[in-house]
Amino acid sequence: MTASATPVIPARASAGFADLGVPSVLVRALADAGITRPTPIQAATLGDAIAGRDVLGRARTGSGKTLAFGLPMLARLADAPRTKQPRGLVVLPTRELAQQVESALRPLAKRLGLRTAVIVGGTSITNQLASLRNGVDVVIATPGRLVDLMQRRAIALDAISIAVLDEADHMADLGFLPDVTRILDATPRDRQCLLFSATLDRGVDRIVKRYLSHPAEHNVDATDLAVPDMTHRVFCLQRADKIDVAAEIAARGERTLFFVRTKHGADRLARQFRSRGIDAVALHGNLNQNQRRRALDAFADGRCPVLVATDVAARGIHVDALDLVVHYDPPTDPKVYAHRSGRTARAGASGMVLSLVEPEQRRDLARLHALAQVDAKTSTVRPGHPALRDLSDVSDTESVAVPQRSDSNPHRARKRSAPRHPRHSGRARAGTPSGDRRPAKLVG
Repeated sequence: MTASATPVIPARASAGFADLGVPSVLVRALADAGITRPTPIQAATLGDAIAGRDVLGRARTGSGKTLAFGLPMLARLADAPRTKQPRGLVVLPTRELAQQVESALRPLAKRLGLRTAVIVGGTSITNQLASLRNGVDVVIATPGRLVDLMQRRAIALDAISIAVLDEADHMADLGFLPDVTRILDATPRDRQCLLFSATLDRGVDRIVKRYLSHPAEHNVDATDLAVPDMTHRVFCLQRADKIDVAAEIAARGERTLFFVRTKHGADRLARQFRSRGIDAVALHGNLNQNQRRRALDAFADGRCPVLVATDVAARGIHVDALDLVVHYDPPTDPKVYAHRSGRTARAGASGMVLSLVEPEQRRDLARLHALAQVDAKTSTVRPGHPALRDLSDVSDTESVAVPQRSDSNPHRARKRSAPRHPRHSGRARAGTPSGDRRPAKLVG
């Protein structure tokens, strides 16, 4: 059966996780973390997954897929005989995503006496080998490092009873599908398989056809960016004003995530922000794992309110209550726009997505918005424009009239507004009741 022929089963309404078959010990653990109602993708898929069916889940980023596959996996392993080899496997594209999935599942697994391990590149392979020797129940891995350990005969997958492919389309974009095929070929044929992906292009459909047996397919807002609590804005500006406008946005005192296209561009923009007294850190593929972790931790807990990231990090960043994502460099296609933008307005929270565009980029961005089904309000801005000050509270931001500034000296305007944004504004707010930026222990 082809993926397109698989019946689409509508999401079912549910009063809570218990109604979907989640074990009571996990329901209590979720409640302790403040999670009492399933998201649409969880409500749609949990019943089938817990019943043992293969599942093809399609949903937008930030929709709660981690618990959609994590809860069925933990429930299945809790009732199965223990072995020293891993029995559950999650394969995903990036180190950051692996760390976040493990952080979300670890406290739940602990309630059941299950052990988790992260197997990713860029970190100590010695520690990973030690974890495997001590025995783990769930392995959360990126394809390259997992294949490496398979070749070393340090891990066997013949005891896997449930395998998950998360962000399968992104793994395809990164060229990981041959490794994914090798990994799945090493698992038992009768294992359960759950695959979550925003799209089925770039060979993902072939993975579905080859490895999923009569899957229950659930499509929940997979490609639609028209999220009720996500506002899209466009600031049109001149190239000469771009860094000054971006600095005013970055200095608003709240956590802000900027996306750029290149590693050099990320380092440069973060450096330009710091030269203006704004705490900023870059995140890109040239950093080692410890550097990437320190950058994410500083951003997540509010010590550094500005993060400048490349597209490779778009699917690996989850920070609670992030209300503003800025496309400093416009993305190249709707999929990139979706995954960048999905860092905000997650799990029912509100947020804004802001694109900074130069005149020659406007037409391409309008075409991208049309493909992504996004309706964005547009303003033409210069440094000191009122629309920039409105971003100090994006939850109350509305479309504003956009006359050209009559102030012929924008540098003077920036100097006047500078005292509103002290250097450590984000740091000073962290830890206060209204500025608490600690990430949640469980990530849906």
